[in-house]
Amino acid sequence: MQFRQLKLREFITLLGGAAMAWPLAARAQSSAKVPRIGILSPGRLDPNDATIASFEKELRELGWTEGENIAIERRFAEWSPDRLRDAANDLVERKVDIIVARSTLGGRAAKQATSTIPIVVSAMADPVGDELVASLARPGGNVTGTTFLGPELVAKRLQLLRDVLPGLSRVAALWQPRAYSEHTMAALVKEVEEAARVLGMRLQLVPAAVPDDLAGAFAAMTGNRAEVLLVLPSPMLFGEYKRIVGLAAENRLPGMYQAREFVVAGGLMSYGVDLPGLFRRTATYVDKVLKGVKPAELPVEQPTKFELVINLKTARELGLTVSRDFLLIADDVIE
Repeated sequence: MQFRQLKLREFITLLGGAAMAWPLAARAQSSAKVPRIGILSPGRLDPNDATIASFEKELRELGWTEGENIAIERRFAEWSPDRLRDAANDLVERKVDIIVARSTLGGRAAKQATSTIPIVVSAMADPVGDELVASLARPGGNVTGTTFLGPELVAKRLQLLRDVLPGLSRVAALWQPRAYSEHTMAALVKEVEEAARVLGMRLQLVPAAVPDDLAGAFAAMTGNRAEVLLVLPSPMLFGEYKRIVGLAAENRLPGMYQAREFVVAGGLMSYGVDLPGLFRRTATYVDKVLKGVKPAELPVEQPTKFELVINLKTARELGLTVSRDFLLIADDVIE
């Protein structure tokens, strides 16, 4: 009887200890299971950034809520290559479960920092040419994501400019020389040069490596008597869209841009993909990776729809008459 009582007391003691330990173990296990997402951006923090807001909204709709079942670490490099490299290395050192990189710049920095942590890149220009993936169908490594078809749309944008301004002969192309790999930048320049030649336009390539170069770039355009502005794809130039639109207005330069954000801010027109929509699609990749799918098994997604947006108010301010036929092909007309 004494033996049985002793065992009973031990059992009760053990049970009580276990009852106290179980919640602690459960909490530790729950904490360990919360995946950490690292967001790597080459640019600046913008509280009004529609692309990141779209990405995070889609994550929530897919069941991932920050502070509940995911943690998010955000890094912004302020357009500094050194800061971007350091930010990528920092996310790797913190052992995040997945890196979500903005643009080719962010993707290349992340890939250089790790070959094991899954990387999902949003809005790549040329994923294969920029050496981020082996092929679109079979990425083959730890990188996948979405592309906006950077070089392929340049000629189309120039043609649309000609449709609105049939008599134009001088076009200034604003570009960021190292926005992507040497391969992709060469393809962008070749596309715009060939398109200008075919359309009989005189082309002026105007570089802007950092935001501080923009004022000087516009001075060079007006000094060369440019009639229109074409902005080539670039994460930095997109990030500075409000300033670029303002400089174009000051210099009375009709502009063709890569995304509707420029036109909403007062630019003349844009032709390209819906970037917030592209970032929504990026969230679905993150969802799949967090559920165990390897990036190597997720084909890079290419856009299938492009939107033409025109700002009629800006056209009137510039003294331009936009034909009814052109307005009929536009996807969105801002009055």
